[in-house]
Amino acid sequence: MEGTMKQAVMTEIRKVEIQEKPIPTPSDNEVLVKVEYVGICGSDLHYYESGRIGDFVVEPPFVLGHEAGGTVVEVGANVKNLKVGDRVAMEPGKTCGECEFCKQGKYNLCEDVVFFATPPVDGVFQEYVAHEAGLCFKLPDNVSTMEGALIEPLAVGMHAANQGGAHLGQTAVVTGAGCIGLVTLLSLKAMGVSKVIVVDVMEKRLEKALELGADAVINGKEEDAVARIKEMTDGKGFDLGIETAGSQITAAQQIRAAKKGATIVFVGYSASGEMTLPIGMALDKELTFKTVFRYRNIYPMAIDAVASGKIDIKNIVTNYFTLDDIQNALDSCVNNKADIVKGVIKVC
Repeated sequence: MEGTMKQAVMTEIRKVEIQEKPIPTPSDNEVLVKVEYVGICGSDLHYYESGRIGDFVVEPPFVLGHEAGGTVVEVGANVKNLKVGDRVAMEPGKTCGECEFCKQGKYNLCEDVVFFATPPVDGVFQEYVAHEAGLCFKLPDNVSTMEGALIEPLAVGMHAANQGGAHLGQTAVVTGAGCIGLVTLLSLKAMGVSKVIVVDVMEKRLEKALELGADAVINGKEEDAVARIKEMTDGKGFDLGIETAGSQITAAQQIRAAKKGATIVFVGYSASGEMTLPIGMALDKELTFKTVFRYRNIYPMAIDAVASGKIDIKNIVTNYFTLDDIQNALDSCVNNKADIVKGVIKVC
């Protein structure tokens, strides 16, 4: 397809502008997707606000955005699984396929991954993107491309729940009620976890957690979260904890509120990448720690969960913006975290 497209380019810290770029041409194994919706992720906001996450440093010009859904408008010569007009969710990470992790099916651990909006790889805050056909998953008729864009964060929550061995009969605690905490809540409930308690310090996020099916919420700013969890579990503590806030305080709360023999899954990144935790207590309780890095082999399961009605993903969205309004969108999400739980860019 010839012509130009709009692309939102980060030109410096907290500065993004719309530029005209050539529409990309798909290779033989790629499809060209007209991007319709892109979620605004916490990682996008970190890069926008500070220019880095750990060792990943933005060198402008740079394009943010990696949670995308859209419609195929052109297919490469070797593509068999998709056709023009198919609506898709795009898994944003292309891996080598040859390393030991890829061959074990743990491709999220591949050291040669090329991932949208992870420096130096540009993201998809733009009108069109050429992407590997095998990483574009066709959406059923009853799943919108907006929901398709939300499959990416949902995959993180489902992977976290899988890592924790979520099942019927458990009481689970999720610390952090941002997007990842909320999709984790939805995943836990879909997998049959009997009781899910969500902890945060922002009231609107806790209200959203209740709306999405949390059995109870705790405002950690207003009450002792550990004491309240113990009270709700007859003094025993929880079976499964999932930490999504990336806070030393909430990570320590997880250990203190856990039942003996419980499992805790760490998902959120701390600002420094390091934490001091009550490990002696963890040893005494013989806790199992698991960690999450993105996800693997989750997209078909996540799409099926949305299509079947087991997970109502669209209701995590609180704010919509247009691509032309992206400067305001990112500023609003950075400056108003108490009210904007999940923002989405409508591209076209």
